[in-house]
Amino acid sequence: MSSSKRSILKTGCSDGSLGSGLARECHRGRKKAGIETILLDTLCDSSIGACVARVRELTSSDLKTGALDALLNTAGGGCSMPVTDIDIPHRALSLRSLISVTQAFLPHLMNSTHPDGGAFARPVRRRIQRLESRGVQFHETLRRKLESFGIWVVNLVTGAVQSAFHDKAPHPTLPASSLYNVAKETVERAMTNPDSESDTDANVWASQVVRDLSRRRPACWVWRGKWAMMAWVAGFLPVGTFDGTMKRWCPVNTVLENIVRLSR
Repeated sequence: MSSSKRSILKTGCSDGSLGSGLARECHRGRKKAGIETILLDTLCDSSIGACVARVRELTSSDLKTGALDALLNTAGGGCSMPVTDIDIPHRALSLRSLISVTQAFLPHLMNSTHPDGGAFARPVRRRIQRLESRGVQFHETLRRKLESFGIWVVNLVTGAVQSAFHDKAPHPTLPASSLYNVAKETVERAMTNPDSESDTDANVWASQVVRDLSRRRPACWVWRGKWAMMAWVAGFLPVGTFDGTMKRWCPVNTVLENIVRLSR
């Protein structure tokens, strides 16, 4: 999205996605703002290069050549699978996408002349039981090292929010070798997020996030969506505090019960 006052690039804006909701929320109430849609495959170097060229064309002026005031990296793939069955190359794609896009547009962020420009947001979609340690470490490294160059890095932690995230992902199926096949039906049902009706409305989430990121100096970490604040609180408590609760929410108890039954 670009305007005469501020330019923002959001990745991962397919229909029904949270990125698309953020774009619409940024546009809402700004009569002079416009939205430019650019085809981008964040895993393809040539596609990233073409996007960089288009952004440079849209944001260049007599005073500057290609400038972004904010980059919101919302592109990425989901993975609902026990860690013992996870496809490691597939999980690496999201981190690769994040690094490639950030590197490509970093010069444009440094060219920002907007008073609140030079912002970079990296959203992390996770429930309480999920931890993307590599991505978090990458964010923290960027935050400390880019602040000296006037770029403010924000880590957006998103809880459970209604979107097309699970609809567009392949149906999760446990491999034949999975340890969790002892409760296959229950585990696979949990991986499809069947109780999404109670998740935070996407429009509410987008409104909150845009308000948080529009501050002169946003918090280093922004927590939004169902269960997000509980995850924040859990970070201050002893490890294992919520183990009992998590076992009831997830099918862990069912797995344990089936293991005991089969061992008799």
